[in-house]
Amino acid sequence: MNPAPNLILVGPMGAGKTSIGKRVAERFGLVFVDVDQVIVDRAGASIPALFEHVGEAGFREREKSVLGDLLSGAGQLLSTGGGSVLDADNRDRMRQRGYVVYLRVGVEAQLRRLGRCTNRPLLQRPDREQVLHEMAVLREPLYRDVADLTLDTDGLTPPEATARLIQSLAHRWRPIEEDA
Repeated sequence: MNPAPNLILVGPMGAGKTSIGKRVAERFGLVFVDVDQVIVDRAGASIPALFEHVGEAGFREREKSVLGDLLSGAGQLLSTGGGSVLDADNRDRMRQRGYVVYLRVGVEAQLRRLGRCTNRPLLQRPDREQVLHEMAVLREPLYRDVADLTLDTDGLTPPEATARLIQSLAHRWRPIEEDA
């Protein structure tokens, strides 16, 4: 059994971090937090607008700050952005303050799930499949490195993936209470 104050979901866009995360948070009595939504709320701007005005580097700085703030808390399920693992400090903080689950998904499933999504700045190009392959090559080792558990979501509906994850977590993780 691996106790940790938070449960953290990592993985590429389209892996199911939000849809699965909400269900798992409810099952374990955790507060669901979408890290990207907190960034948007604090900045008062959408992710595409942030990318346009401060670039990816500026967005990543905000992501690091928000993630650091959130990880100081406990009793949460954090759904991280796909690129959050690019920063070594983020990975270290995740390991220290959470039980990390990598939701793995293949590029073909990502393309199906993301459809014509317009709110993901890194995919606003005609070569979406190539972009996803390139991101996978770079990020896959980082997801694996930080993860305590990996769940392949290819071919699973969100309820099926949720059931599998809950079953796996029941034997591997328990939340720990911290003094406030």
